[in-house]
Amino acid sequence: MSQTQRARGHVDERTARKVAEEAREAEWRLPSFGKQLFLGDFRLDLVHPHPRPAAEARRKGEEFLAALTEFCATKIDPAAIERDSRIPDDVIAGLRDLGALGMKIPEKHGGLGLSQLYYGRALVIVGSVNPALAALLSAHQSIGVPQPVKMFGTREQKDEWLPRCARQVSAFLLTEPDVGSDPARLRATAVPDGDGYVLDGVKLWTTNGVVADLVVVMARVPKSDGHRGGISAFIVDMATPGITVENRNAFMGLRGIENGVTRFHNVRVPKANLIGAEGAGLKIALTTLNTGRLSLPAICAASGKWATRIAREWSRERVQWGRPVGEHEAVSRKIAFIAATAYAMEAMLDLSGQLADDERNDIRIEAALAKLWTSEMACRAADELIQLRGGRGYETAESLAARGERGVPAEQLYRDLRINRIFEGSTEIMHLLIAREAVDAHLSVAGDIIDPDASTGEKARAAAKAGGFYARWLPTLVTGAGHRPSSYGEFGPLARHLRYVERASRKLARSIFYAAGRWQGGLERRQGFLGRMVDIGAELFAMSAVCVRAHADASGEGPLASGATGMSAVRLADAFCRQSRVRVEELFDGLWRNTDALDVKLAHSVLAGDFTWLEEGVLDPSIPGPWIAPSDPGPTEKDNVHRTIP
Repeated sequence: MSQTQRARGHVDERTARKVAEEAREAEWRLPSFGKQLFLGDFRLDLVHPHPRPAAEARRKGEEFLAALTEFCATKIDPAAIERDSRIPDDVIAGLRDLGALGMKIPEKHGGLGLSQLYYGRALVIVGSVNPALAALLSAHQSIGVPQPVKMFGTREQKDEWLPRCARQVSAFLLTEPDVGSDPARLRATAVPDGDGYVLDGVKLWTTNGVVADLVVVMARVPKSDGHRGGISAFIVDMATPGITVENRNAFMGLRGIENGVTRFHNVRVPKANLIGAEGAGLKIALTTLNTGRLSLPAICAASGKWATRIAREWSRERVQWGRPVGEHEAVSRKIAFIAATAYAMEAMLDLSGQLADDERNDIRIEAALAKLWTSEMACRAADELIQLRGGRGYETAESLAARGERGVPAEQLYRDLRINRIFEGSTEIMHLLIAREAVDAHLSVAGDIIDPDASTGEKARAAAKAGGFYARWLPTLVTGAGHRPSSYGEFGPLARHLRYVERASRKLARSIFYAAGRWQGGLERRQGFLGRMVDIGAELFAMSAVCVRAHADASGEGPLASGATGMSAVRLADAFCRQSRVRVEELFDGLWRNTDALDVKLAHSVLAGDFTWLEEGVLDPSIPGPWIAPSDPGPTEKDNVHRTIP
């Protein structure tokens, strides 16, 4: 362990895993399409027929979307946000007056009380104008003060804070300069003092933190007499003395995002501002994220729809070698990929949103899969759009307009989307998070067999329990509806794809079982395998969502008013499923045929400095400074850049 690690309060791997495990929801009270998919049980009945919003929810949602569309089309200049790296105060105020800050807040608390489905659709509209706007609304409502208070707050807290959240911007503060997805190392503290707590610490990447009026802060309460301690969640008014926003951060994309570094020094927080119990902070955060993650698929769906339009219009206009470029196969393949992927992202967003509204299913896996898959695929689609546009794809919209052409912000699209593979759980962390949930059934019956702390008796009992479980479960993986040519016949030409999903689901479950038996406790370190396993599940979920959505669209029973006519939705769905099946087969092949072990050994050698000779002959343009900024508690030495929206 290095001196730097010791200075920052290094936490060993077992402790870190224990903290994360204690924070996750351990029980499955409701059925889960995603969980069963990884168990080889294709529960199409959980998502088909496609759920639809109630009449009142639809009326209220459509009215708001119409007003929001009008506002975004006439009151917002997206080029100005990109140019000035700031969302104008009057735009935020206008969205507030429209009710956009209270979309998910109940009407009795001053909000609009929109469903998750229509909240997602609202983010699609706003995100299409400028993703920084969608990030502001999402950070406020998906993970900021409203959601945890609505889910875990007392009646008094809801009455006090939710009306304010309908008019004021909020933020969520968990990350620290040396703490990302490993909360066991959290350094911010909330020390009990009289009838409250004293908060100290530094928080990094606080989206909305620069303009927020209210924030949720995760801080560690020391264990003491009368205090169970642990990471806890607090509502903090940013007007409280001792809070300093020390820096407004700048990024490659989302130029208008109000993201900063926030320092707390001797900040007094009333006991009434504690959400839930002491030590429940991480569980509150993770539970909030179950639906909060669905905001990112909305932004990704918006990008896919816009990219499809630009690809269509440009590829018909641009002529090379006597034909529009869209008629050349190399470009046609890109257009087909963009359009099919756009439809799939929209299908996953709407299905997950409506499942969240129905509250009949546990959607923690579905929401995570939607976030993971759409964030990756949206970046691929944006990259293909840039390639399709050629040099104009790399040129900024401002430059294009300056020389007399349509200012298409394709390069901005890619820059803005890139953060979604990191936001709210990076792709790598999402792989591990979803994998943990996917193998939960196995760990629940056989966990003690591989637990080094389990006694001999516990291991024996686990072996007996596992034997019974696998004796019942394994035979179900041999054959199923996917082998019957008549299965899912009501889906017409899409039935073949659902049969494939059913077969692939069972194949995936067999692969997981084999891997668990082969590597046992070492499976958690086979992150290459786990990542491909999760990616297969994500593709199967996407195919399921697409087929269910296309069937509903073709019959006029889609969740929202759709422009799909006749078989057009089915054609898109068929194309997507064919593309997805190619990816799934490659992933299955990669489960067992890969260079993972070789790559790990090579990486260790790189880290050991064996190849420093490879780095010679170039200069490092980095600005000097430590890799991780100091985050010791104490008074600030910087000016406060926090500002309030009038």
